[in-house]
Amino acid sequence: MGFVYRGTDTQTDRPVAVKVLLERLRGDSDAIARLRREARLALQFDHPNLCPILAQGEIDRMPYLVMPLLEGETLERVEAHKGRFTPEEGVPILVQIADGLASAHALGILHRDLKPENIMLVPVPEGVRAVVMDFGLATNDDGTGALERLTATGVVLGTPEFMSPEQISGNPLDQRSDIYALGVLGFEMFTGDLPFIGDSAQELMVHHLTGTPRRLRELDPTLPADLNRIIAQALATRPADRFRTMGALRDALRTAILRPSPSR
Repeated sequence: MGFVYRGTDTQTDRPVAVKVLLERLRGDSDAIARLRREARLALQFDHPNLCPILAQGEIDRMPYLVMPLLEGETLERVEAHKGRFTPEEGVPILVQIADGLASAHALGILHRDLKPENIMLVPVPEGVRAVVMDFGLATNDDGTGALERLTATGVVLGTPEFMSPEQISGNPLDQRSDIYALGVLGFEMFTGDLPFIGDSAQELMVHHLTGTPRRLRELDPTLPADLNRIIAQALATRPADRFRTMGALRDALRTAILRPSPSR
């Protein structure tokens, strides 16, 4: 949807990231509305695992966002050269992502496009800090599951590999849709694969709607049983069978860190 450039805040002389729309989208009212929505929502963030918006504006009818410059790599790039994460490496990252999203959910904000390229891993003295980025498809949840629409009826926005069944089918969403996406994210981190395989976006979406996701231990029997159970619950097809809140998923993952499975 946009390019991100390295820039300098002329008032503080600190480096920043500046996001602008792709040239082909600068006359697209939906794309412009999504960028403005991202700014309005992310201006509310005050959490170390969420990327805030520092400023927004428009030059020559080109809207832009200014964000902190995060020195690190996306989870997508790390997976590409590292491969699979061990539970000891990956679970703390998932806990941070879940903690950030729990904070966004407390503000009534759903991400709707959680995927590895939207997670930045920033090196810090204690290891790595995971930061959730790109709330371009985010939207408000008014508590009833009724979401503001930014596109025409029938248009599905998102990334098929990570979309919940209810997002694909256009049903009302709540935070359990982001929980499903985090389940897919975790599955990929620990197995190097996805819970569903398809030759096209349409086939993948059908699998998410009607199929049964694979379990972690189907691909790697040495993975902890607790982690297998947690990811499977996050990936339940029916929202009612998933964790009720992102905070509950975060706490379950924290327990998995503190209490490794004896059957590993």
